[in-house]
Order: sequence, then structure tokens, then C-alpha cells
Amino acid sequence: MTSLLLATACAGPVLAANTAEPVSALAASASELPRAWPEQVGVDSRQLVRLSEWIRKENLDVRSLLVIKDGKLIFERYSKGLTRDHNYELYSITKGVTALSAGILMNEGRLSLDDKVSTTIAKFRPDLKDSLADKKAIELRHLLAMSSGLFYDFKPKDDPIYYGAPDRLKLAANTSPKIAPGKEFEYTDVNPIFAAAMVSAAAGMPVEKYAEEKLFKPLAMKNYAWDRADKTGLVSAGWGLRLRPVDMAKIGLLVMDGGKWQGQQIVPAAWIKQMATPKAARDFGYYLWLNHIVETEPELDMMGFKGQFISVLPKRNTVVVMTSMLPIEGGLRNAKNVRIFRDIVNDFIIPATDNKTTPSEAAQQALQHELKLSAQSQGNPGVAADPTDTPRNSTASN
Repeated sequence: MTSLLLATACAGPVLAANTAEPVSALAASASELPRAWPEQVGVDSRQLVRLSEWIRKENLDVRSLLVIKDGKLIFERYSKGLTRDHNYELYSITKGVTALSAGILMNEGRLSLDDKVSTTIAKFRPDLKDSLADKKAIELRHLLAMSSGLFYDFKPKDDPIYYGAPDRLKLAANTSPKIAPGKEFEYTDVNPIFAAAMVSAAAGMPVEKYAEEKLFKPLAMKNYAWDRADKTGLVSAGWGLRLRPVDMAKIGLLVMDGGKWQGQQIVPAAWIKQMATPKAARDFGYYLWLNHIVETEPELDMMGFKGQFISVLPKRNTVVVMTSMLPIEGGLRNAKNVRIFRDIVNDFIIPATDNKTTPSEAAQQALQHELKLSAQSQGNPGVAADPTDTPRNSTASN
């Protein structure tokens, strides 16, 4: 029982066989999350082992899966030889990070929910003034709530809004209002293009630089990037952000703790509350989904195309993070990747936090054995991969 007693007395060891640090390390570096065995924080590791076995049995391309309980990393699963140092294209999780950045700007008095799209962007891009004339009623709040009322004729294959448009803001400015803003929820990626421009204009710097200064560096993130800028240099607030899963978890912890990180108020608590309040849809606030994954208790989440998730369970003081390449058919709210993640959280992780067990060396060994198997597993991608979907590895700090 020597190893169990040592783990109980100290911070928990790394819980994945292929993390960037040795399995025997007991103290997390200053930039990483503290670690513990599941049973040390009242979580049944047997359920987590069953979850990992189920993922392997179903041959699911789950590239990373993390569980953080009471601020401690208790489960860190990777596949395909990936490690903690890899980052991933997060798609629409980018929107949630944009909303957090907007809240910081509002606290600084440099941005307001009442700010008009037409006024702000006309100053940012005077050449678009005429195209924005029919959008005078649209405010920042409508962009963040997906209720701008704008119509965009989306082309499923290689749509220029995502691929190849040299000037996305011009493309967005040429869209037409369909209904009055604030009346109806419609998830369109025109909105985050406008949001990126408005946040950049208010910050006096590109949105990705502002997020780096106000979020990424204060949260001691590593190997982050915000890619896929158009030829004007503007990124979208709706996709392109790349983070490591452990840094995705920090975003979840920040939201769960009312905008605080390690005791420091990074994002105003009042803004987190606004993000988590329903707007035009009962399950959507400001770029934040509400009870989208779990319906039986409070739950907040950010989700991205092809199966990227940050789920916050305040009642359980738990954050769940996943990156994957899973099927997209089924629509916005019920895509197959969403249904799979719901099963992961509701059928395995929530029961694991309910079923408390006594720490044992056998449980630790079983968990480490399963994580070694998962590290060697491949899983079949359930969706076509783009070059941006390739995980990127770097041990250097940004």
C-alpha cells in the first residue's frame, strides 16, 4: 500500500500514461491543474474505467477526455498517441471565449451590449458603411444571443464564410435582415464575424490578442492559437481557436467560479450570470448553452463542431472536457456527437460522482492500466477531417 499512502499524502500523480509529464510526478507545475485520484475527491474510478472501455469498444474517435472535480484533475484520457501538449481546433467553443472577452471589455467601459453593429463596424471599416445601412437595429446583444435576424444562404460544401473568403466581414455585411433583431433564435455564423470585429474595435487590437492578454496569459495557458484569419487579418469569433484540453478545463473552471481564477476576478461575475441567462432560446444565453447536455440539474456548456465540449456541472463542482471527431448528422441540438457526449456525462460521469468508494491501490492500478490501453487506441473518425483538425504538439510556452 506504499504507493496509495504516498498518493493520499501528496498531490495526485498524473493519471494518463501519455501525458507530457512522467507518471511518477506528484506535484503539478504552476501552469497546470492540481491532480488527485478520483476516490480522493469522492468519485468512483470504476465508472471512469467503464467509460473508457466503452469508448474503445464502440471505436469512437475521442481524442481527449478530462474530468476535473473540486478543482483537481482526476481523469485525463488521450488516444492515438496524443499528449497533454497537443491543441485542437475547437470550432464554436471559440464563441464562448469571445463572450468572456467581451465581458471584460464591458467591465472596462469600452464596450456595451447596446452598441450598434452599423455604427461600430462603420468606424472600424468605413468602406462597409453602405452595406450596414439596413442593420441599424442590430446590437451586440443580438449577435451574442444568436438573434440578429440576419439571413445567410449557407452552402454546406466549402462555404466561403469558412473557407476562402478573403474578407469575411464584407461577406457578413452583405447579408440581409430577415426578421427584427431579438425576436428569434437562429444559429448563424454571420453573427460571430460581426462580434469579432466589434470586440477588436473596442479593444483597439485584434480579438485574439486581447483574449491572450486578458484570458490566456492570466490562466497560464500553453500552446494556444487563434487561426484561420481572412486576408484582412480578421479572425472569426466563431471558430479557429486552438487550446489544449487542460486549458479548455480552465475556461470551464472560470465559468463555474463566477469569473474567478485562483481567487482573482478575471471576468465580472455579473457577466457570467448574464451569459448563463436564457435569451432568444430557452437553452442559450450569450454564446453559452444551458442544460444542453444535462437536463436534471444546472449545467452550462460550450460545444464545437465534430464533438468538442466543455461542460460545467456546478452542483457537483465538476468540469468535463472532450475533443473528438464524431458524426455531425442530426442537426444543431441533436447531432450524433452531442448525443454521444450526453451519454458520457449522464451515464458514466454523473454516476461516478454519486457513487463514492474508498481509495484502493487496486482501483488506481485498474485506472492506470485502462488509460495505457486508451493511449494506444485509435478510434474511427465519424466525420471527414480537414487539415485544421490535426492536433498540434508544442512544449513551448506562448
